[in-house]
Amino acid sequence: MSEETAQTRTIAVDLVARVEGEGALRITVKGDAVQDVELRIFEPPRFFEAFLQGRHYEEVPDIVARICGICPVAYQMSAVHALEQIFGIRVEGALRDLRRLIYCGEWIESHALHVYMLQAPDFLGYESGIAMAKDHAAMVTRGLRLKKAGNAIMTLLGGRSVHPVSVKVGGFSRVPLRRELEGLKDELLWARDAAVETVRWVAGFDYPEFSPDYNYVALRHPDEYPFNEGQIIASSGLQLTVNEFEEHFTEHQVAYSTALHCALHGSPYLVGPLARVNLNREHLTPLAKQVLADQEIALPLRNPFHGIIARSIEILYALEESLRLIEWYEPPPVPAAPITVRPGIGMACTEAPRGILYHRYEVDGDGIVREAKIVPPTSQNQSRIEQDLRLYMPRLLSLPEKEAALACERVIRCYDPCISCATHFLNLEIKRESGT
Repeated sequence: MSEETAQTRTIAVDLVARVEGEGALRITVKGDAVQDVELRIFEPPRFFEAFLQGRHYEEVPDIVARICGICPVAYQMSAVHALEQIFGIRVEGALRDLRRLIYCGEWIESHALHVYMLQAPDFLGYESGIAMAKDHAAMVTRGLRLKKAGNAIMTLLGGRSVHPVSVKVGGFSRVPLRRELEGLKDELLWARDAAVETVRWVAGFDYPEFSPDYNYVALRHPDEYPFNEGQIIASSGLQLTVNEFEEHFTEHQVAYSTALHCALHGSPYLVGPLARVNLNREHLTPLAKQVLADQEIALPLRNPFHGIIARSIEILYALEESLRLIEWYEPPPVPAAPITVRPGIGMACTEAPRGILYHRYEVDGDGIVREAKIVPPTSQNQSRIEQDLRLYMPRLLSLPEKEAALACERVIRCYDPCISCATHFLNLEIKRESGT
């Protein structure tokens, strides 16, 4: 839809396609200048923080898993790490490895879905993954099989691939036998080769020239590519512990969205695969580094459209890491560490497929949650998406309305936004103006 006067043109996308959840876009242009950009998230608020209040800590992993059907493990991991901080527990050894493995499964299935079904159609000129399958059946089949490989890891460790049920504070309700994990190896070996081909495939796409000045933010661990643990770092030089998150990152509400925007020292920033790969590239595997070199892809990547390359590299990394963890696995003596409940406040960040996911909980002496705060990656990226659209829009002004709107959607899909996850805010203020 478009509204136009002699001086002002408004480009509107009433429903952004091929993203998880429902949102809209409105851009107002006056002459050759972009006046306003609004990424409108209009899904109803979901109030998960409120639902958690008054619930026993043991219920938290199952409740937060319902926030997202694609990345439930991320919500579970951030939650259990925050609660374990309160109770003074540190999960080590095989249990830590299993948590890393189930997170690998989630990265594989989430990234494969986005690369093949949600974003690749943009580069190949199709309106959907289904339409793309008519001409590229082998590619789509490969993507779906990759996703299935990730789902298989989540099903084995979590009990099911959607909203896993075995994750708990201290570990798992059940841990797999070694032969059960080894049963995944053949398919994961196929998937590793398919991931190499995926990187080669997406490296050949035609990318627009676009390199904004990003402040990348991700976890960083001294010894490994980050999933569950690490400091928060930024390309600006910032380094802080997770417990300092709320001293530097602040949320604010905008009138047109049912999701809070998050800013770092008042400015937009970027989380997700592009940030992780750029800030942790030395922890990529030799194979991942070699594939990048073979395709003449130099890091850091500064173009948001190259996010599909970063996701593809992370699929490859997660498959290699899965195989490594399975190879060295010995079942732990118990599936979970013992818990001694005590009151306190705990915070944790883990790396969801779309970027860092922050949780904070306050628990009383009976293990009852008194307060919960969740900051999902899409909320953190929302201001950055709008800024990208402001910068990208001038090159689209001469295009017909439909083409300009589609180009804007392509920018949004670079981020793989999970709109449903972002609708968490609790305070609603309605401002009414008199018609006189």
